[in-house]
Amino acid sequence: MEQNNTQDQDIVAQYGPRETMEYDVVIVGGGPAGLAAAIKLKQLAVASDTDISVCVLEKGGELGAHILSGAVMDPQAMTELFPDWKERGAPLDIQVSEDRFLFLSETKSYKTPNWMLPGCFQNHGNYIISLANVVRWLGQQAEILGVEVFPGFAAAEVLYNEDGSVKGVATGNMGVNRAGQPTDAFQIGMELHAKYVLFAEGSRGHLGKQLMQKFDLNKGKDPQTYGLGIKELWEIDPALHQPGLVIHTAGWPLDNQTYGGSFLYHMDNNQVAVGYVVGLSYENPYLSPYEEFQRYKTHPEIRKFFEGGRRLAYGARAITAGGLQSLPKLAFPGGALIGCEAGFLNASRIKGSHAAIKTGMLAAIAAFEALSAKRQHDALSAYETAFEQSWLHEELYKARNFKPMMGKGLYAGTILVGIDQVVFRGKAPWTLHHKHADHTCLRPAAECKPIKYPKPDGKLTFDRLSSVFISNTNHAEDQPIHLTLKDPTVPVRINLAEYAGPEARYCPAGVYEFIKTNEGEDKLQINAQNCVHCKTCDIKDPTQNIVWVTPEGGDGPNYTNM
Repeated sequence: MEQNNTQDQDIVAQYGPRETMEYDVVIVGGGPAGLAAAIKLKQLAVASDTDISVCVLEKGGELGAHILSGAVMDPQAMTELFPDWKERGAPLDIQVSEDRFLFLSETKSYKTPNWMLPGCFQNHGNYIISLANVVRWLGQQAEILGVEVFPGFAAAEVLYNEDGSVKGVATGNMGVNRAGQPTDAFQIGMELHAKYVLFAEGSRGHLGKQLMQKFDLNKGKDPQTYGLGIKELWEIDPALHQPGLVIHTAGWPLDNQTYGGSFLYHMDNNQVAVGYVVGLSYENPYLSPYEEFQRYKTHPEIRKFFEGGRRLAYGARAITAGGLQSLPKLAFPGGALIGCEAGFLNASRIKGSHAAIKTGMLAAIAAFEALSAKRQHDALSAYETAFEQSWLHEELYKARNFKPMMGKGLYAGTILVGIDQVVFRGKAPWTLHHKHADHTCLRPAAECKPIKYPKPDGKLTFDRLSSVFISNTNHAEDQPIHLTLKDPTVPVRINLAEYAGPEARYCPAGVYEFIKTNEGEDKLQINAQNCVHCKTCDIKDPTQNIVWVTPEGGDGPNYTNM
């Protein structure tokens, strides 16, 4: 990584200076948080008859290209942003009609009576959506308001003023070969300067991670904890399709000590979104979240929906799930973290899009007030205060014990969550804490039992490469590998020797594989062109030797209806 940074600096020195564009607010990331912030800024400007320049940078080739979520959306924040979202044609069309929560054994299922379900598992009034399509719609609304949206441009570097405050960001250079040298297609990156920069890269953001370290934003907070969500979109037999049906499961195929569960949402057009989330605090290095998902689909209660169906799309994404205890400090000189960049997902509800929109709005209001007062480059402390006084904070406070309780195992966790959510309604006089970062949780392979997964049948279950193919993932193969190693000897010397090479299993896209060289030695091969930008490797690598950096803008998956 240091070598790549040095090469970039040398290129800028040789081909610079970079073109500079000035804005009042630059937003990094065109997801629900970033677009909501941009929209709110413009709405406030219109209401006060002022002009504010706002730019959104999106690394995906188009808005929504990298957006992946279940998803069931609570419309509360959307209604605050656009009270007339229905009239505007927002793609929230399928209202939840039925909730089912199942506990699975290997061959049987046990339905929880709805009257026993805590409120966090009840979805009355919510909508089954494609978050990628909602983001595309938000992008249209933003552009109507005058927001400048630049898809295909990846923010690769944070720029700082002399006093250490954030000055802006620089986009990555294009047309650089594997050796780090400019090609005939070379284009130098550009700098975007702003009075405030809002970072909305999503879970485990590349620049957000650097900002947390530079400004010590995690001081006094619990370690963050993550999950890996893997999703497929299917077209199923119309006779089996029930628009609005929401099914969640816990239990098999995971063991009772490993956090995880599934979702199965009936959308429109005979389509079903099915997915599996595995907490990245799992201990057994032989566990493969991807294979667990494929195995889950073979359960009799689940596979019946897919008989005669057709798989349409695939994707994977890490989710930030630590909740209130793990939220970093949100504001710092010159900028703020919003949405999943900070970790506002409510794990108990399996929902984060409403939180992303709300935090984008709150940060926008704080930035607008600061700009109106002729301020710049200071910390937007009003954003943090507004969050603490919001309904979102109250919601996350009620959910704060869910993830720590479920970390105690399926049965004990279920009982504790029931007491916490039903008896105390989330207001118990205690707060449990996360004690370990996910990468520290793997046990040595010698202490664990290998897991034998069945071979895919190509009809219900599939291999990784065929899955990556339908994620429409593409990277220019000659560009520098964006999955960088601090020490290239660590994967074999430590990860393979002590943990049986877990990167070959936790990656849901077949990026990492251990091969033999001509000399018969082990070597980690990185197939970076397969990367779906899920960030799991950056999170779960036990030695934290893998660092995900942004590839060329426009590269990666291109999700449709996901």
